[in-house]
Amino acid sequence: MIDKLKSFLQGAPDETDDRPDDLQIAVVALLIRAATTDAEFGEEERAAIRRIALQSFSLEEDELDQLIGEAENAETETMDLHRWVQTIKRAYDEEERIGLIEKMWEVVYADGVLDDYEANLLRRVAGLIYVPDRASGQARQRVLARLGLS
Repeated sequence: MIDKLKSFLQGAPDETDDRPDDLQIAVVALLIRAATTDAEFGEEERAAIRRIALQSFSLEEDELDQLIGEAENAETETMDLHRWVQTIKRAYDEEERIGLIEKMWEVVYADGVLDDYEANLLRRVAGLIYVPDRASGQARQRVLARLGLS
């Protein structure tokens, strides 16, 4: 504990860690979960995840590929949502959590179709990260309008 405190006060060591952080992995893993919930992980959904991650985290292409690879691996190893939602709740304020739900709606609508399992996942995640139903519904409506879907 004291060593960690000293390390923090003295500044970061010279070694650089190129791995994505837990928050980035949690966000992308939730996007992947949203994309794969209907058992189809199509190119439209992959493209949406790439675009959202690029915009959200300002990454280079190689960093993005590494992040998506790590998130896919972590997602396949994790059966429940607890790991991801705990990270999100600790790091994001209410506006950011609503933004994440909007991004998840964007991923599930990337193929133009909302599956019942996808809708259920969005309801569960919204509840677990304390996004009210009304805010989630408004986020969904913004995505539908942006994508030109009814």
